[in-house]
Amino acid sequence: MRLHRLTVTAFGPFAGSETVDFDALAAGGLFLLRGPTGAGKSSVLDAVCFALYGETPGARRAVRLRSDHADPTRLTEVRLELTLGGRRLQITRLPEQRRPKKVGSGTTVERAQTLLREWVADSGDGSPGWRGISKSHQEVGEEVLRLIGMNREQFCQVVLLPQGDFARFLKADSEERGKLLRRLFDTERYRLVEDWLAEQRRAQEAAVQAGRRRLRDLASKAEQAAGPAAEPAEGWVPAEDASAGLTAGVLGWAAVLRSGAAEQLAVAEAALAGAEAAQGTAQRHREAAEELAGRQRRHREALERAERLAAFEPEAARDRQRLAAAHEALGVESALRLREGAAEALRRARTAEQRHREALAAAPGGEGRGLHGAGAAELAETELRLRAEVVRLETARAEERKCAELAREQRSLTADRASAEALAEEAEDWLAEFEGELNRLEEEHSRALAATARVEQLDLQRAELTTRLAAARERDGLRAEIATAEPRVAGLRAAALDAREHSLDLRDRRLAGMAAELAEQLRSGEACRVCGSPAHPAPAEAAPGGRVGAEDEERARRAQAVAEQAWTEADQALTALRVREATAAGAAGPDSADASARALAELEREHREARHTAEGLGRVEQEIARLSRDRARRGDELHEAKERAAVLTDRLLKLGTEQEALTARVAAARGEAASVADRAAALTRLTEQVAAAAAAARAHTEAAARLDEAEGELGRTATAAGFPDAGAALAVLLPREERERLEARLERHRTETAAVRRELDLPELAEAAARPPVDLPAAAAALRAATDRLGRAHAAEAAARERCGALAAIGRQLAGLAAELAPALDRYGRINRLAMLTAGTSAENRLRMRLESYVLAARLEQVAAAASDRLVRMSGGRYTLVHSDDRGTGAKRSGLALRVVDAWTGTERDTSTLSGGESFFASLSLALGLADVVTDEAGGMPLDTLFIDEGFGTLDEQSLEEVMDVLDGLRERDRAVGIVSHVADLRSRVPAQLLVRKGRRGSTLALAGREDA
Repeated sequence: MRLHRLTVTAFGPFAGSETVDFDALAAGGLFLLRGPTGAGKSSVLDAVCFALYGETPGARRAVRLRSDHADPTRLTEVRLELTLGGRRLQITRLPEQRRPKKVGSGTTVERAQTLLREWVADSGDGSPGWRGISKSHQEVGEEVLRLIGMNREQFCQVVLLPQGDFARFLKADSEERGKLLRRLFDTERYRLVEDWLAEQRRAQEAAVQAGRRRLRDLASKAEQAAGPAAEPAEGWVPAEDASAGLTAGVLGWAAVLRSGAAEQLAVAEAALAGAEAAQGTAQRHREAAEELAGRQRRHREALERAERLAAFEPEAARDRQRLAAAHEALGVESALRLREGAAEALRRARTAEQRHREALAAAPGGEGRGLHGAGAAELAETELRLRAEVVRLETARAEERKCAELAREQRSLTADRASAEALAEEAEDWLAEFEGELNRLEEEHSRALAATARVEQLDLQRAELTTRLAAARERDGLRAEIATAEPRVAGLRAAALDAREHSLDLRDRRLAGMAAELAEQLRSGEACRVCGSPAHPAPAEAAPGGRVGAEDEERARRAQAVAEQAWTEADQALTALRVREATAAGAAGPDSADASARALAELEREHREARHTAEGLGRVEQEIARLSRDRARRGDELHEAKERAAVLTDRLLKLGTEQEALTARVAAARGEAASVADRAAALTRLTEQVAAAAAAARAHTEAAARLDEAEGELGRTATAAGFPDAGAALAVLLPREERERLEARLERHRTETAAVRRELDLPELAEAAARPPVDLPAAAAALRAATDRLGRAHAAEAAARERCGALAAIGRQLAGLAAELAPALDRYGRINRLAMLTAGTSAENRLRMRLESYVLAARLEQVAAAASDRLVRMSGGRYTLVHSDDRGTGAKRSGLALRVVDAWTGTERDTSTLSGGESFFASLSLALGLADVVTDEAGGMPLDTLFIDEGFGTLDEQSLEEVMDVLDGLRERDRAVGIVSHVADLRSRVPAQLLVRKGRRGSTLALAGREDA
């Protein structure tokens, strides 16, 4: 993969359109990305990642893509040209963003867009050019992933080498290293194997435990079924941890239980047969006794009923005589009922006539008093005359209703005319006030527009003043720090000079006393190492003040180095403070922090006032628009109200003329009544009363005639029935209910008498009556005792049979369970061993290493080997990285430990003991080695462009030289390596540079060389 050109528009800190020509930048193989903090160096790498994967790196995914400095009409866009798998591709991505609407005001959402194009020799018109491949987010993502062979996390870890992550990886424990390695290497299948084996182990263990529980349940059921007399299950059922012979003892114990149950069943069956025979005998004896007692009871009851019937015979004879006389008088009953009905009808007719005549006399107006004594014919004629008058009043009633409707319409029209006149007057008053209100709103609109422009100016001034205030406060703080640091630096300088002078003095004293030091080593008879003579006539003596040895000189030299180092570091820190103070002073200007704060507070107050005024712009514009709409509406209302008032006035004049004519005709028809309707209602009520009185008079005459006819018919019927008169017939006549009661009682007496005679004539009853009384309680007691015995025998036999059946079923279940558990136990043993081995919990796995960790350890060995190739060169042959299988402390697993081998001491030690610079080039070696291994894992796709982000500031000059040699080695393999750093020495070492400048309106990109540093 090689990058060629990157173009970003309105992306991150870049407000405009910026282009990076990687071909020109990486022509020498090594280039530098530099710029001040916050300028956007990392945003260039974010844009590369976003173009490829549609997302920024994981640690910066929350960063907003769209530039806050960009013009609202300019869309955020990233375009990247690169070569992948020998194909020249161009990827263009636009994230989802808001933009101003093309029509109207406000904003709308612009959907995310992705375009993948390829440079081809024939773009369709015979010439080379770009040919579109896909506009689908998913298709483009799949194609990029296929060509690169790495997902986003792997790409960000391998191509955009984050040194801080690898420094943490270098000093992390096995668990933290495993998290990164799992993301980079596809070890998911090994973890799935572990999970599958663990799941199988749990399933098999559950099956075995279920078998054990079923075995115990069956033993409990067998013990319960066998009863309290059976041998207990304790000692026959295996313990929970038993894994073999689970059912052997239980099967024998169950066979013993079944044998005992069979013997108990045979005894119970014999007892049941004897109880059934005894119960049958007692049942037959009880049935014979009950039959004899029943016959004796029937004979006694028959004798008692015969005596009772003989005593009732005289009363029955009298009832038969009354019933015969009543039957002879039945012919007179219908005539009597007819006479009684006619008399009742005459009474009701007389009462009704009297009521109607009294109501007619009491009618309002006195019109019915003259008709109180009138006959039926006169009343009928009066009814016809009144009905004709009611018909004539119907026309007058219609005119009266129309007159009332005209009055209501007049009142409604009058109210409508008043409303229209009021509406016209209100519209005229509103239009008179319109001009003044419009002028006031226009003045307020002008003030709001001016305030809006003022807010924009104040925003710029406030941002500038805020920056100056922050710089002034930083300048004042730095000046205080400088004032504190200067005496300390002066003291450290004096201490360093004193230490140097002391060291030089000791060196001079040692050189001066070197002869005495050699003389101390002379021995009599031994040759001198200087002249070779065995005689030592005058050895030199030490100078006054004592002898200075090599240890004293070395201690003074180390003290001098420590003092000079402290002085150098303090002086560098003071210089950095002075540089920062000068920068802050330039940004703050001549004003003090307090003056800038007061100016900012005043500016804030003006800004709030202007913003408050500007916020009313929209409201004022809405009020002006509303006022214009109200003016048009009020004009229309005034015109419509005047026209409606004129139409209503004309209609009222016509209605008045028509109502005067109708009122005269209605008054003539109404007479003295309140209305024509009241007059018609009164005549209608009088007509109905006259008609009712006439009908009642006719009904009275007809009822009297029918009563006379019923009296004659009653006399004739009594004579025909043989009675001297109607009174004699009525004396013996009985009601129908009484006759039916007598007939039913006589029939019951006759029927019972015949039945008793038949009962007494039966020979079996007479024979039973001659025998002595039966003792039924004794027979019943004997039957109950036999039945109880039979019930107990049945229960014992059923319990014994059920016990045998239950034990037989349990025996079959035990046999099946024994056959089922054998293979389950075998499977559980194998699965359990494999699961514990892959999980690192088995005693056979002495390193307690999981399967996935074992695979990752192999990958880590490859990474350590690849990293050591570069680390040896960076460290001058001193350090190499090795993978270690040592177990972690406590309960931590082993397999992912890293150790560093120090060739100078020949020892291994933990990577956390490396210094800052050593940690940097160790982590850089890890990053480069991991890039090689991941590339090979992804299919060997060459990575021709790499980026290294920071970390060079921790290196001394020698270490930096060695790191640059390694990076030059990467360049020799036709790789382009980009370094993101603030280190000043790199500006002179790396000729090709991409400079990122920041400003108030966004950042910009520019190519720069060493001469621009």
